[in-house]
Amino acid sequence: MKRFTSVEAIIDAAAHRVLARLPQSGVCGGLVEFLVFGIKQAWACLFGGALLAIIMLTRLYWPEGSAIPRYDFLFLSAVAIQLGMLGFKLETWSEAKVILIFHIVGTVMEIFKTQAGSWIYPEPNVFRIGGVPLFSGFMYAAVGSYMARINRIFDIRLERYPSFALTLVLAMVIYANFFTHHFLPDIRIVLFAATVLLFWRTTMYYRVFRFRHRMPLLVAFLLVALFIWAAENIGTWSRAWIYPAQADGWTMVSFAKFGSWYLLMIISVVLVTWIHPPRGRDEAEDQGSS
Repeated sequence: MKRFTSVEAIIDAAAHRVLARLPQSGVCGGLVEFLVFGIKQAWACLFGGALLAIIMLTRLYWPEGSAIPRYDFLFLSAVAIQLGMLGFKLETWSEAKVILIFHIVGTVMEIFKTQAGSWIYPEPNVFRIGGVPLFSGFMYAAVGSYMARINRIFDIRLERYPSFALTLVLAMVIYANFFTHHFLPDIRIVLFAATVLLFWRTTMYYRVFRFRHRMPLLVAFLLVALFIWAAENIGTWSRAWIYPAQADGWTMVSFAKFGSWYLLMIISVVLVTWIHPPRGRDEAEDQGSS
């Protein structure tokens, strides 16, 4: 698996020519690494960031009486972003597979959750299944896109990663619990404990610019879940969807949802490792690496 598409490789080479002129030691070297880390994170979020920006802009500037409902515009915009990323070689076809699977997994859960009253989509639209606008699946796809892209952009390696069979069973139970907790006891505390037992020894190694850094994988899960929870607050403020407590006016999303996103990380990681099996620290560098 190459780290960059053909277009990204051109961008990476140009960036290297600029970065090579900057000091590489001491505080300046650390700042360069931090700068590149931020840029790469933003690049990994390209799909989700573009979609979130459109959600915010349409919340602020959507004209009343528009010929097309806002939710339908969001759906068509998400499709256009996805096709554009593939067409301009900003995303690989293997990443598109992860995104498609995550889209389906998310949409199925959305249909169930809206019928159960967990959240609602308050605006009318045409492109929907039941009470679920079709753009909603792309919000899950944005998470899948980020997880797949960050895997190659940062050339992530995982040491002492558990077997795929164990992670698959855990992901399936987590997904099932999102449904069954409406009828049976919620076992998310058990699932949190299971993720710790399964991944506490796993270390993630990732390359920023000149150096390879490391981080416990559980810490990475927590940080990504926190980031998504923050994005969810923006999404509900934009009334892309709302929770029952927000029907009379926006309030911050319950921090309990942070736990839900943490568990969702397990599902997304398993989907990515299904398409791209995890690589060890000492495996050969990918082509197109920085």
